Amino acid sequence: MSDGAAIWTDAMIAAALAAIDPSASVLLRAGAGPVREQWLDLLRELMPPSVQLRKLPPSISDDRLLGGLDLAATLQAGRPVMQRGLLAEADGGVLIAVMAERMAASTTAHLCAALDTGAISIERDGLSLRAPARLGLIALDEGIGDERVSPALADRLACHVDLSMVARADLGESLFKSSDIAAARVLLPQVRLSDDAIGALTTTAIALGIDSLRAPLLACRMARIAAALDGETAVAESHIACAARLVLAPRATRLPATEDDPENNDAPEPQNDQAESAEDDRSNDGPLEDRVLDAAQAAIPADLLKRLQDERAIRARASSAGRQGTAQKAPKRGRPIGARRGEWRAGARLNVLETLRAAAPWQPLRRRAQRAGKSGRLIVHKDDIRITRFKQRSGTTTIFVVDASGSSALQRLAEVKGAVELLLAECYIRRDEVALIAFRGKSAELLLPPTRSLTRAKRSLAGLPGGGGTPLSAAIFAATELALAVKAKGQAPTIVLMTDGRANVARDGGGRSEAEAEALVAAKQLALTGIPVVLVDSSPRPQDKAAHLAAAMQARYVALPHADATRLSRAVMAQAGRG
Repeated sequence: MSDGAAIWTDAMIAAALAAIDPSASVLLRAGAGPVREQWLDLLRELMPPSVQLRKLPPSISDDRLLGGLDLAATLQAGRPVMQRGLLAEADGGVLIAVMAERMAASTTAHLCAALDTGAISIERDGLSLRAPARLGLIALDEGIGDERVSPALADRLACHVDLSMVARADLGESLFKSSDIAAARVLLPQVRLSDDAIGALTTTAIALGIDSLRAPLLACRMARIAAALDGETAVAESHIACAARLVLAPRATRLPATEDDPENNDAPEPQNDQAESAEDDRSNDGPLEDRVLDAAQAAIPADLLKRLQDERAIRARASSAGRQGTAQKAPKRGRPIGARRGEWRAGARLNVLETLRAAAPWQPLRRRAQRAGKSGRLIVHKDDIRITRFKQRSGTTTIFVVDASGSSALQRLAEVKGAVELLLAECYIRRDEVALIAFRGKSAELLLPPTRSLTRAKRSLAGLPGGGGTPLSAAIFAATELALAVKAKGQAPTIVLMTDGRANVARDGGGRSEAEAEALVAAKQLALTGIPVVLVDSSPRPQDKAAHLAAAMQARYVALPHADATRLSRAVMAQAGRG
């Protein structure tokens, strides 16, 4: 049997276990395709008709997930009416979390709480709601590269299955039928787990470096379900080995230590017949822990060490910079810019006047339909709800790129510094962040990362030396990279490039012609990003080189001899879309 076929066999067993008991939740790592769809189809076929399968989108709101005040029903009934969320609606069923690797942190926390307690409890809008939420979870991990499901959620999912190495040729017919699942559900309460089996799974978890206490507990539960699937009331070694493969092996953080005791090396070697009999004893009557550990070790991924390094890098980035790709919520503060139709949620501001205006024309029809007569009660439907919209000014970062080469230093570096200080003062008034990049010699250097400290910016600018070549392309590439990093954080970057445009040093050390061609390439690449740029020509007599460079990067061109502080500030604000 090929590796892909063996993985598919374990995947079918995991689907059967999840169909028998919702606590056998599954973390399925697989991209969208026929392999994953066939596994989901198998899961649906094995699930009893009484068990409901529902999808959990990654961008679900907390109100839809947990429940809360039903505003339309409350206005219509004249009393608070609570609505149930998806977790309460899925009680007794199974949720299929699509793109679980991009799930919001709040959604992950609520799911973990529901999986731990089997219930949800919320207090919101002056009301409290507690409802059962005993459910199973199938987390579909579609991550590419180092994208992974939250470790907290993965720790609570029993079976971890990776179908990335399974091809369509490895897919076989189902090993189980619906009747097998129904019989196993009836038999499961009678299955007992021996102390030896519990000790074997616990010892295996320790040997594989698994720190979580949930892992051996989940493995014991899966062993019981596997025994019920085989129609047995006593857990056998094959059931324990199956639980070790599905639960413990994917969680391994190290390979089991080999028995290499130097004291045993000094002992005399047994005779051949004695050695053969000893091997037979170890293979047949050896400790159960060793045999279960061998089964788990055979299922450990070959790239275990690399996968662990990737997961540690993910956790480090998540703790320092947050989860990348999380959807940004609409601003709840700022300047009101009208109302929109939408669902009222906690934290949103209801526009009462616009809601009444939307509901007023329909009152005669609604009273007639509900036979309400001429009662003074206002009938408000969900479609009438209007939410106030706000416009919030996003954070902006101005990146100053200063030419400190010999051509500028000998002529106008002092004036350039003065102009930059005037712009820094304007940025300080607007509470913008500023960054400073200087280029001279053979490279560009980030002197000041994005900051709001005017003192630090002036100090970095005052200590800027002059002289050397003009590595203009290196400066443009460095500014582009920094601007893209700022943009990825949700802020609006603007680049202010102050140079005479006379490049003479390429990144590979080439001369003037290569440097000018490379600078034009860098300028065109910067234009493709759509980042606003202002090019300030610092030469004594403006030349075509700086203007040509500004046209290549689609920047606003300003000549320093004709630009005072007010004009420079207006140019920067206009190019950034703030004018």
